[in-house]
Amino acid sequence: MNFISIIMGSKSDYEIMKHCADTFERFNVNYELIISSAHRSPTRTKNYIKEAEEKGAIAFIAAAGMAAHLAGALASVTTKPVIGVPMKGGAMDGMDAMLSTVQMPAGMPVGTVALGRSGAINAAYFAMQILAITNKELAVKLKEDRIVQAKKVETDSKEVEVLL
Repeated sequence: MNFISIIMGSKSDYEIMKHCADTFERFNVNYELIISSAHRSPTRTKNYIKEAEEKGAIAFIAAAGMAAHLAGALASVTTKPVIGVPMKGGAMDGMDAMLSTVQMPAGMPVGTVALGRSGAINAAYFAMQILAITNKELAVKLKEDRIVQAKKVETDSKEVEVLL
């Protein structure tokens, strides 16, 4: 069974990352969600990556805050796509997480999305776009969703024009 793995560095990341899981559920995309810290439980994290790949993980979404660069740690042990979601918090309010996620050495790519809720949702969309390369049904659903989003923006725009 193909699926996307969502890995959070801490339980506190769930309130944001549930939006990623909710997005997968809206599109009937299989996912697995776990908490595993690359720094507090590195062996568990590495073992999970191997097990997930054997079970059919197509890509990994890694969410962590501060400079705890979970996405980079994942990229170092897999050749599957890794999408990093920097989380807000700490003394730098997410800037350190964002910088550690985007500053990867050549040959260790991590796709990086926005901080927080938007990042969690965009990580799901990015992973689904990867899946949609070989899943035509999902490709159609994503195109239909894009049309719905465009119509919503047009409607919102017209409402603002009326208010002006």
